[in-house]
Amino acid sequence: MKRQQGFSLVELMISLVLGLVITAGVIQVMVSSRVTNSLNQAISQVQESGRFIMTRLTRELHETGRYDQIGARIDTSVDTLVESAFIQNRPIGLPGDFSAKPALGSLQSTDNDKLVVNLLAEADCTGASHSHPADEEFHVVNVYEVVGSQLICTGYDGRVLRGVDAGSVNDTQQVLMDNVQSFQVQYGITNQRDISQGQVVRYVTADELALARANTQQVVALRIGVLLRGDKGLTGGIPSTDIAVLNEAKQKTDANYYYQVFSQTLTLRNMKNFVRSAK
Repeated sequence: MKRQQGFSLVELMISLVLGLVITAGVIQVMVSSRVTNSLNQAISQVQESGRFIMTRLTRELHETGRYDQIGARIDTSVDTLVESAFIQNRPIGLPGDFSAKPALGSLQSTDNDKLVVNLLAEADCTGASHSHPADEEFHVVNVYEVVGSQLICTGYDGRVLRGVDAGSVNDTQQVLMDNVQSFQVQYGITNQRDISQGQVVRYVTADELALARANTQQVVALRIGVLLRGDKGLTGGIPSTDIAVLNEAKQKTDANYYYQVFSQTLTLRNMKNFVRSAK
């Protein structure tokens, strides 16, 4: 009768170590896959949000300074010649432009900028018509700013703000995007009116616009920069880095989130032709 033999203690220990190594490798692969998937989801979400907000801002801001007295059906309860001059000469609203709300205007900040635009439209950026007939256009004032981490648009009736239409100042608000870490704006201005060709000669910030307006330099383009952050923290995190938006100082990102900058430069509708005809 043959004697039965089992594994020796050394063989058992070697088998146990090999099993632990294999198990650790499998766990590492699973963790790595989870981290990669989390990062890919964050990138996809931020990029989709970035495309959405830049498309919307481009579509809305492209109309800044528009006043079409030929093709548009305008509410003529006010002097439209005065109104058209106001909007075309002030496509970008500055503090002091609106008698009913003197502090309202575009502002430059080290944190987030505020953008105020004038245009002729059937509704403001939230879709509100402020009691005007649905098929008539009126002076709209849209304000874009970051509150907390939300990019918000506030719409006003520009006629009430200017004090040429009775009524109290009412605003409507809408959240355009969450997780906005920075919103920056630069303004493309022309040469002085008597030598202007309607082309951008340089980009300035909001605190330089009052002087540019006094020098008969017109805003004909906008450069928008938005820094977005992913919704959820990443499982493994990514290296922290310094990110700058347009002309602003760099800011350090949180390693637990994915960040991306989106920017767009757009020419304002009809402003080039208006500047040339204003000589």
